[in-house]
Amino acid sequence: MSSYEFLDSSSIADYIASRPELIGRIDPNNLVEIKEVGDGNLNLVFIVKDSFGHGVVLKQALPYVRLVGPDWPMTPDRARFEYSTSVIHAKAAPGLVPEMYFFDQARFIIGMEDLSDHRVWRGALIDGEFHPGAAEAVGEYIARAAFATSLFGSGAKLHKEEIARSINTELCLITEDLVFTEPYFEAGRNSVIAANEIDARELANDQEVIREMGMLKFDFMTRAEALIHGDLHTGSVMVRADKDGVVVSTKIFDSEFSFYGPISFDIGAIIANYYIAAARAEALGRKELLEFSLSLPEKTWNSFADTFRSLWRTRVDKRVFTDALVEDLLTAWKVDTVGYAAAKMARRIVGLAKTADIETLEPHLREGAARGVLRTARHFAVGRHQNSDFISLSSKAAEIIAHVATK
Repeated sequence: MSSYEFLDSSSIADYIASRPELIGRIDPNNLVEIKEVGDGNLNLVFIVKDSFGHGVVLKQALPYVRLVGPDWPMTPDRARFEYSTSVIHAKAAPGLVPEMYFFDQARFIIGMEDLSDHRVWRGALIDGEFHPGAAEAVGEYIARAAFATSLFGSGAKLHKEEIARSINTELCLITEDLVFTEPYFEAGRNSVIAANEIDARELANDQEVIREMGMLKFDFMTRAEALIHGDLHTGSVMVRADKDGVVVSTKIFDSEFSFYGPISFDIGAIIANYYIAAARAEALGRKELLEFSLSLPEKTWNSFADTFRSLWRTRVDKRVFTDALVEDLLTAWKVDTVGYAAAKMARRIVGLAKTADIETLEPHLREGAARGVLRTARHFAVGRHQNSDFISLSSKAAEIIAHVATK
């Protein structure tokens, strides 16, 4: 296991003073707030502010999975992936990624823009807040990052070189196991409340779903289309709204799982979280928030597709990559997006690292919400080849989660 010094509140002032990249950004001699805000799963994250109102975020990768502890070692080099991907994506999608100040390779620390004036989107949705415009911004981010790093945007030579540079074996294995395999083949990390054990068994015994997961896992492992975020969910999106509630800033962060993979994986991952938010809204009887959450998949998809079409005009090679081809690609990606959404929904209910949307519900409400997500996932997985229309799918999801909701 790697050996290096971990940050703590007593050492941060000296650390900031040692980083020339932070000169003028924050005064290490006048710090007034040091707040540890790590999500508890992987990393240490500190928001640091000085008396002049300047701030910086310091994120340090630990040599193990923080959620589990030293018994699950993990390379801290994942911080390098996050830093380099954030820089690349920020160039492709300006304004949609936090500014990166530096990467400390010896201690696996990233210094980045302070977004304290933003909210984590998952928390905002849990609190019943509406952020119109955020779903479209996420779709634009996915499209711009995907196009720029695909062979269409970067050219064949650079695309191949970047694939080799961005191989992220250890973190990809986590996704391969936790998302595509362990919900169906128990490895000791799954858990549900007692009332949902029957639902977990039904999922694990659904051979049609397992067949679809096999194809999706194969594509995830072999289809190096673009440099994707790799773990895009409402907890890795930050939003800031104006006084009227309209989103004026959306930032996507936490791209340490990034690698060259299928473009539709990122879209499906975020869309899965919209349906999870919808299940929570149904459980709590928040009908307006339910309708809002169910509208988000279509908004993100349309924004992605429209942005990708507009960028297609600038593709490097126009010979056989015709205007007709982009429509074929979008059609295929949409079908796979539905499948990846299903995989992510199921994994977040039965697997390790769940979502606060469901876990913070009272147990009697959690039972039906979890059941609704799992049944929606199964429906999406096996029906994606016949129906990939998100308006129709959201209508079906609403029917499923309402039918099994427990009050």
